[in-house]
Amino acid sequence: MRMPDKIKKSEEEWRRELTPEQFSILRQKGTEPAFTGEYAHSKTPGVYRCAACGQELFASDTKFESGSGWPSFFQPIATGRVEGHEDTSHGMQRVEVICSRCDSHLGHVFPDGPRPTGLRYCINSASLKLDPK
Repeated sequence: MRMPDKIKKSEEEWRRELTPEQFSILRQKGTEPAFTGEYAHSKTPGVYRCAACGQELFASDTKFESGSGWPSFFQPIATGRVEGHEDTSHGMQRVEVICSRCDSHLGHVFPDGPRPTGLRYCINSASLKLDPK
């Protein structure tokens, strides 16, 4: 399957297109407070897309309640939709998760998730847009 072309925009273009919260999270690597995001407790079936570019990222059937306060998924919807990068900010060693199409910050992935992957993609609600089934 061919990957979508990269989306390149100036920070000013992103600032005009995104809400202030989305810009802070997606483009400046911010985070929303735990348990406050729109999708933290959502059980609505559908596909979660990148709020910046619309790329499909996660399916609702891979979402689980992690207790972390952020939407958590055990795997992306398809290979290559997200990328991981080492993140040593805030005195921690983590793996940042970004959208492979527009390089927007989504959250982090941790090795403490459920089977079958053992991964927990901990994603900001503001980084996502749910397409309900």
